[in-house]
Amino acid sequence: MSAKKRSVRLLVLTISAATVLLPGAAVAQAKAPVKAPAGGAFYTASAKQIKAGKPGSVIWSREIKYSAAGRVALPSASRTMLVLYRSLDPKGKPIAVSGTIDLPKGKAPKGGWKVISWAHGTTGAADSCAPSRNVAGSPATAYIAYTTATYDSWVKAGYAVLRTDYEGLGTPGPHRYLVGRSEGRGVVDIALAAHDLLPKLSKSWLIGGHSQGGHAALFAASLAPKLAPKLKLKGVYAFAPASHLYEQGQAIGNLGDAYKGLTALAVLILTSAAREAGVDPKSLVTTEIADKISKLEELCSGQLGADNIFGDIAPNKILKPGETTASIDNALRAMNPNVKIKAPVLILQGLDDNTVIAGFTLALVAELRASGDKVTYDAVPGLTHMSIVTDPAVEARVSKWIKSKLAGG
Repeated sequence: MSAKKRSVRLLVLTISAATVLLPGAAVAQAKAPVKAPAGGAFYTASAKQIKAGKPGSVIWSREIKYSAAGRVALPSASRTMLVLYRSLDPKGKPIAVSGTIDLPKGKAPKGGWKVISWAHGTTGAADSCAPSRNVAGSPATAYIAYTTATYDSWVKAGYAVLRTDYEGLGTPGPHRYLVGRSEGRGVVDIALAAHDLLPKLSKSWLIGGHSQGGHAALFAASLAPKLAPKLKLKGVYAFAPASHLYEQGQAIGNLGDAYKGLTALAVLILTSAAREAGVDPKSLVTTEIADKISKLEELCSGQLGADNIFGDIAPNKILKPGETTASIDNALRAMNPNVKIKAPVLILQGLDDNTVIAGFTLALVAELRASGDKVTYDAVPGLTHMSIVTDPAVEARVSKWIKSKLAGG
C-alpha cells in the first residue's frame, strides 16, 4: 500500500473514531426528541421552538393514559399521544397548536392505520375549554364528552383518530372562533403532525366535525390539497356546520327575550369577527356586554350562558342603540364555509336543531353544489343539534360512509 493510501485510510479511521468517542460529533447531528414539559407548561413553547420546524411538525409529545378522571384518552385506544405541533395563523405567523392522537389496538394493517381528523364543536374560548385539557368536573366536559363514544367507535373500527384543539384554545393567544382559515389549518396540520410522529400511518384520511367543527372541517377539506398534498383526502363529513354568520348578524336586532340562550354564542362570534376586522368589539356593544367580554377568555360555553353572565340578556340588547355590524360585515361574510372542495362531502342536519338552523344548512348545500362540490345532504326529522351526532341510525350511516371512502388504498 502506498504512503498516500495509508494516510487516507488513517484519516478515515481517525474521523470514525472521533464520531464514536467525541460528544457533539456526528451522533449529535440527529435531532433528539425534545422532552415534553409536564402539566400546563406542555402548551407553551418559545418562539424559537415554534420556528424551528415547518407547519405540521411536532414540537413535543407525550403519552397519556385512559382514566375515568382524565377524560381525554379514548377507552378503546392502544395508545393516546398528547401533541404540540407547529402551524400558521391566517396572517402567516408561526404558532403552536395542541391536540391528541389515538391509535387502535392490534397490529396495523398493511399500509398503516387510516386516519380521521376530527374537528370539535363549541366548547368556549378559554384555554381550560380545550378538549385535550378535559378532566372530570371540567365546565367543558358536557360539550366534549357527548362525542366520545362516536369517535371511540372509529378507533374500535381500526382508524387512527386525531383531535385538534384549534388555534388559541389550550395554547397562548386568542381563539379564532369560526375563522375558517385558522380552524381548518389546525385540522390539516395535526394530520401532518401525526405522520411526522408516526411515519407508518396510512396517507389515506378523512376529515369530520360537528357544529363549529363541521364549519372547520369544510374549510380544512378546501385547504388540504395545498397544505398536505402528499396525503390522500378521501372525503369530509360535517354535522350541522355553522354557516351564514353575516345573515344571522343582520337578524340580531329582532331576537328578543325568547332567544336569550343564543346571546353568549352571538357575543363570541361578534368578538371573533371584530378581532379579524381590526375593530375593538367593545366599541360596538352596550356597556353591560363590554364589561363581560373578558369572560370569554375565562369561562367555557355552559358558564357563559349563566344568568349572571350573558344568559339574562336578549340578543337585541347586544349592540349599542343605533349601532350596526357594518364594520365587521366582511369578516362575518368570510366565515361562511362556501368553499371549493375536491373530495366528496357529506353534510348531516337535524331538522329540529335550534342552534344551527336547517334553512341555513340547506342554503350552504346549494352554495357548495353551485361551486361544483359533490355534496350528499342528509336532513333528518326529529333530531336536534346534539342528537344528529349521537343518533344510532345516523352513526350507522356515517360509519358505512367512512368505511366506503377509506376502503382500498
